[in-house]
Amino acid sequence: MTLLAENSAPIVVAAVIGLGSMGLGMARSMKRAGLDVVGYDITPAAVDRFVADGGRGAATPAGAARDADIVVSVVVNGAQTEAVLFGPDGVAGTMKPGAVFISSATMDPAVARDLAQRVEALGLYYLDAPISGGAAKAASGALTIMASGSRQAFDTARPGLDAMAGKVYELGDAAGTGAAFKMINQLLAGVHIAAACEAITFAAKQGLDLDKVYEVITASAGNSWMFENRVPHVLAGDYTPLSSIEIFVKDLGIVQDMARSERYPVPLAAAALQMYLAASGAGMGRDDDSSLARLYAQLSGAALPGAAEEPQSL
Repeated sequence: MTLLAENSAPIVVAAVIGLGSMGLGMARSMKRAGLDVVGYDITPAAVDRFVADGGRGAATPAGAARDADIVVSVVVNGAQTEAVLFGPDGVAGTMKPGAVFISSATMDPAVARDLAQRVEALGLYYLDAPISGGAAKAASGALTIMASGSRQAFDTARPGLDAMAGKVYELGDAAGTGAAFKMINQLLAGVHIAAACEAITFAAKQGLDLDKVYEVITASAGNSWMFENRVPHVLAGDYTPLSSIEIFVKDLGIVQDMARSERYPVPLAAAALQMYLAASGAGMGRDDDSSLARLYAQLSGAALPGAAEEPQSL
């Protein structure tokens, strides 16, 4: 249902399915931009947080999507996206004709294409729109969105996209292209985090002043965005998950599957995946992805700040 404000301008109704650190920020950004936002999460406390902010809550995904012009799904992977759409209390059965489903999960492009076909067969639009930028940019409405879909999907989604993103890349008219761009990003991100953790722990093994290493490297050619962003977690000995080890177990696993199907070698991504798998197996799966540094420290005997702390158990 599209509501009318006092000045007769339509108020766009948006539903956000998944109110974690990313989804909650996205919901708040759309509400701040004047959209009427309904939130759902499998954890009732997450819905309560959004309601406390002045949003509306729903007891099921279907209930959240019933009157929505835009449904934004902020879950982990393709399987969860399929469940949001077609599982018990799924949104596909209650979305009104002409509404758009914005899929923000990271998934295999083939899965995105299949979901789009099934959604569009119901008279709905599907926008393949994975996101990048982290919780802080989600909260400020400054995400990067890598999107592909029909012109009608983009047009219908525009009020939500403008509210959630600092930059929207329109990457084509076919679902799956946005997902493919996101997997290139995740390949690089996963490898760069692993390299940053390897380097800073190697510096610790050399007995170097880690704060000075950070200062020097961030002003030198060896710097990367991930080194600059993740190494401070290591220096603080704080592995509170902002992006977890398990995210890259999943995403680099997708990269491996895609590459294998194309008979394309990805040796650096494969090596990084083994490190994330090892960290997960060591009990750090739900910890911040910078926990790879702790794994390197355990293997080498290097001393890191906060090294006496135990990793969170799975």
